[in-house]
Amino acid sequence: MILCTNANNQPNEVEEVIKELKKNPGFSAYVVMNNDGIVIKYESMSYQTAVHHAALVLDLVAKGKKYMREMFEPPDNEVESLRLRTEEHEMIVAQHENFTLVVIQEDPKWKLKREAQEAEEEKKET
Repeated sequence: MILCTNANNQPNEVEEVIKELKKNPGFSAYVVMNNDGIVIKYESMSYQTAVHHAALVLDLVAKGKKYMREMFEPPDNEVESLRLRTEEHEMIVAQHENFTLVVIQEDPKWKLKREAQEAEEEKKET
């Protein structure tokens, strides 16, 4: 893995955050994009999937921010992060300045359930 470095040859803060996130159990993939939807960095997915996530996530965040501003008064109406959980995955979205980080985690319980289902299907086939 190549680390981005700054002028002082120090690892980039984003790289350090991603490195720490990868240590979490269930970590599956990530996408870093600018707020125009241009994918800057991604891992464990195709470029097309990263672009797809970027478009959908930025739209979801924009709508979430809009409705939070309508429902609450400042300073309680700011959206710092968003968590979206499905049966299989959890998506965590965080924006900072002009960049958005999306981390996708796999639910360990779902992974065990899927492996058990696959084992059952193999038994039926034999």
